[in-house]
Amino acid sequence: MPLPEAPKVELEVVLDRSEEREGFLTVRRFDMVAVRGSRRSSTFRYDVLDRRALDACVMVAHHEVNGAVSVYLRSAVRPPLALRPREPHPSAVLWEVPAGLIEPDESPRAAAARELAEELGFAVVEERLEPLGLWSVPAPGFVGEVHHYFHVRVDPKTQNAPAGDGSPLEDDALIVSVPLADALAACRDGSIRDAKTEIALRRLTELLG
Repeated sequence: MPLPEAPKVELEVVLDRSEEREGFLTVRRFDMVAVRGSRRSSTFRYDVLDRRALDACVMVAHHEVNGAVSVYLRSAVRPPLALRPREPHPSAVLWEVPAGLIEPDESPRAAAARELAEELGFAVVEERLEPLGLWSVPAPGFVGEVHHYFHVRVDPKTQNAPAGDGSPLEDDALIVSVPLADALAACRDGSIRDAKTEIALRRLTELLG
């Protein structure tokens, strides 16, 4: 079963604030040396991105349909793809499993439960969320972000309208339930291009055997 067409969203830049120093992301710039035993490299400059909530949780909500595992995917608007200046030009709307930032005072599991309600509409106690492998680093070349993976079995009958986080990027998101095998096929054919989603789906496949 192919994925449905993702919602069409066009992004328009109203004002370029690139020169402002405060924002969602902070660029930290360092002069560094690499020390290998008694050897020190020449000095080099390195930029690192930082933010108040640095790490993220990634969740796979799944259930069974006619004896086969199905997973929930959600359309997500990603402005950096719309602003990409060169080929390839992927769609700015991606199919993803739900994910979200972990607040500084939250545990990864508590954040996962909160984000599951916000993005899919499933209210589950955090103890029901099971780890899905160890944490990983998505882009260590420029940000120290860590991804924590979880999975949870849900009952579709208990799904409510997602609360959302109030961001325009989450308005009118499309939520679909698709067989896990079809979701993996979508990773192979390019219908799913989000790396954390593919990692999570493959881990779930391995876990469930």
